[in-house]
Amino acid sequence: MPNRRAHLSPQTAHGELAAALAALRTDNAVPSDFPADARAEASTAETSEPGEDLRHIPFVTLDPAGAKDLDQAFHIEHRDDGFRVRYAIADLPGFVRPGGALDREARRRGQTLYLPDGRIPLHPAELSEGRASLLPGADRVAYVWKLDLDASGAVTSADVERARVRSRAQLDYATAQTALDAGTGGPLLELLRDVGLLRAEHERSRGGASLNMPDEEIVREPNGYRIVRSFARPIEEWNAQLSLLTGMAAGRMMLDAGVGILRTMPAPDEAALTAFRARVASLGHPWPADTTYGEYLQQLDHASPTTPGVLQAAASLFRGADYTPFDGVVPEQTMQAAIAAPYAHVTAPLRRLVDRWGLVICAAICADEPIPEWARASLDELPALMRASNQLAGQLGSQALDRVEAALLRDRVGEVLPAIVVEVRGERARVQLDDPAVTAQVASAGYTAGTRVDVRVTAADVASGTIELAPLTDGSGDRPAVSAA
Repeated sequence: MPNRRAHLSPQTAHGELAAALAALRTDNAVPSDFPADARAEASTAETSEPGEDLRHIPFVTLDPAGAKDLDQAFHIEHRDDGFRVRYAIADLPGFVRPGGALDREARRRGQTLYLPDGRIPLHPAELSEGRASLLPGADRVAYVWKLDLDASGAVTSADVERARVRSRAQLDYATAQTALDAGTGGPLLELLRDVGLLRAEHERSRGGASLNMPDEEIVREPNGYRIVRSFARPIEEWNAQLSLLTGMAAGRMMLDAGVGILRTMPAPDEAALTAFRARVASLGHPWPADTTYGEYLQQLDHASPTTPGVLQAAASLFRGADYTPFDGVVPEQTMQAAIAAPYAHVTAPLRRLVDRWGLVICAAICADEPIPEWARASLDELPALMRASNQLAGQLGSQALDRVEAALLRDRVGEVLPAIVVEVRGERARVQLDDPAVTAQVASAGYTAGTRVDVRVTAADVASGTIELAPLTDGSGDRPAVSAA
C-alpha cells in the first residue's frame, strides 16, 4: 500500500525543518551521488534494436508536472468489441549490463527513495531522466504491452514486446483534468476516463481497493509551518488503473508460464479488521457492515479533517507484503490482497529494481523464447534486495514524518488543542489532533478510544522529531484530569 508522502514548498527549502531532513540522510547513510563507473555506464550504454517499430502510434505520457523520469506512455483506441490499450514501459533493461556498474549500484539501492526535501534516484539522471526516459518527441525503445479489453473492460488478451516508440506529448495531471472537465481533453483522454472507470468497477467487483493518499505540501509562514493536503484528481486514479491492469496481466502471464516474481500480500486477519473498524469508528468514519472495503474508501469525505487518519489506518491494515519468486512450482501464496488478484511489478523500471526482471521475463514468455539466464538465475536474490530497500524507505519515511509533524507543532508549544483518541495501550494513548492532523502519544489518563479530549503541546523538537503532549481532559469532557507542567 502507498506510504504517506509529503514535500516541502519552495519557500520551506531552508530553515530548521530542511536542516533536520538533510541530517536524516546523513544519519541513515543514504547514498547521494553515483559512483563514477555507474555514471559512465549510464552515459554510454546502448540498448539493442527492437523487432517492431510503433512510432506511428501516438503515445503520450501523463505524470506530475515537471517530471523527467517518464516510465510509462499510453495509447488507447476504441474497437468494435471493446478497447485496445497500449502501455509502453521504458527499456531500462536494455541499458543495464548484468553484473556491470549500473547493475551493482541499482541492486544496492533497490528503488528511488522519496523524502520531503527531494528524492534519491535508483539510476543516474543521465539514464532515468534522459536516454531511457520516454520524453516527448524522442525515439525510444520500450516494452509495449498490448491489452485488449471487451466492452465491460475485462481483459481478453495480453502480450508484450520490445518496440521503437515516440511519445507525442508530455501531459500533466492538473492540465489534463482541467481540459477534460472543460470538454476539450480530446478522444485519448476521454478513452482514458472510460477505461479507467470500467477498470475501477472491476476492482470493486473483485474486492480490491485503491488507497489514494493525499499529497501533503509543507508550507512555512511567518507564524510557523502548516500542511496543505490535496487528494488525487480523477484522472490520476484512471491513469493508475492502467498500471494495475498491466501488473495483473503480468502476474497472470508468469503464473501460466510457471516462472516469474509476484508482489504478494496476505489478507488481513479478523483481529486486524476488528482493530481497523474500531479505529476508523473512533475517527468518526464507521465502516458499515454492508459496505465493501473498497466502497468504504471511495465514500470517504475528503473534506473531513479526520480522513487522513482513516487512510493512514487503511495503509497499515494490509501487512506482510513481499516478493515471491518461482520457477517451475507455483507458490501457495499468489495474491496481492489489496488488489485482490495476482500481481507483478513491471511498470516502473526507472524507479524500482524488480521491474527489470518482470519485463524481460514477460517479453520472453510472449516471444516463446528462453528467459535470459541472468534473470532466471538471480530471481531468488530479489526478495532480500527489495526487502532491504523497502525497510530503508519505510524507516526514512517514518523519521521524516516525525520531523514534519514536530515542525507543524513547533510554534504551538503551550497551546491546548482538541484531539480524538485513536487507540489506548496500557498507560499510553495515541491521539490525533484536529488541526494540524498530527498523531502522537500521550499519557492515557483513563482515555477510551473514540472519545474527544484536550491536550497541551509541551514540546516539539524538529531536529529529533520528538513531540510531547500532556492530557488536560479525561475523555469524558471534564478538565483538568491531569495537571500539565
